Amino acid sequence: MTYKTKGIVLRIVKYGETSLIVTIFTELFGVQSYMVNGVRSSSRKNAKGNYFLPGAILDLVVYHNEQKSLHRIKEFQWAYLYQHAFSDVIKNCIVLYMVELLTKSLKQPEQNADLFNFCEDVLKELDETNKITTANMPLFFTLHLTHFLGFKMIDNYSNDNVFLDLQEGCFEPMPPTHNNYIDGEKAHITSQLLKILQPFELEQIKLNKETRRELLSQYQSYYALHISDFGQMKTLTVLHEVL
Repeated sequence: MTYKTKGIVLRIVKYGETSLIVTIFTELFGVQSYMVNGVRSSSRKNAKGNYFLPGAILDLVVYHNEQKSLHRIKEFQWAYLYQHAFSDVIKNCIVLYMVELLTKSLKQPEQNADLFNFCEDVLKELDETNKITTANMPLFFTLHLTHFLGFKMIDNYSNDNVFLDLQEGCFEPMPPTHNNYIDGEKAHITSQLLKILQPFELEQIKLNKETRRELLSQYQSYYALHISDFGQMKTLTVLHEVL
């Protein structure tokens, strides 16, 4: 049976001489794997493999069977055609970071339309936005993605609650007995970022590159504490360089 759904490409693996196995976060079925035949032709007229780049947002017609782990795609086309996100080095690095974070976080093939819409909106905003917002986008995405993953960070920061406990996911009045916490200015910045509702508001938050690097590293620790086998982010090192 065929279904129409949007999808965000997460991962591609070459198969044979002309085919791909593509992991896609779909709006309708969550994360699914698809065999796509004949898209790796050397002919420019048949360069359909260009549709399946990490972060691409596609309109799909797919065959789906709950009993199978590998499905097929009947039709595909752009749902949104990037103007900058694939060609701009910094934006493309952020796209790859977002895709890796999603891949590591989504363990089960469950539908989550709200999460899909959030990811789609952030990718589109990234494509069109200015330099300051672009630089802050990884922080925004990393923090707000937790809202959909079951370990939302609580913004109860105040003059009294100034220590962000990464194990508990909330601000406390005293430093915890372990070392997994954020304090000082970085705790305050995290609270500001949690209050941001739309990506374009990120332009209000002025940060230097070192602060961004340290915060991203600490947010990765938060994920590792709440997702088993999270491991290390390969794209984080590259992102640190370009930001």
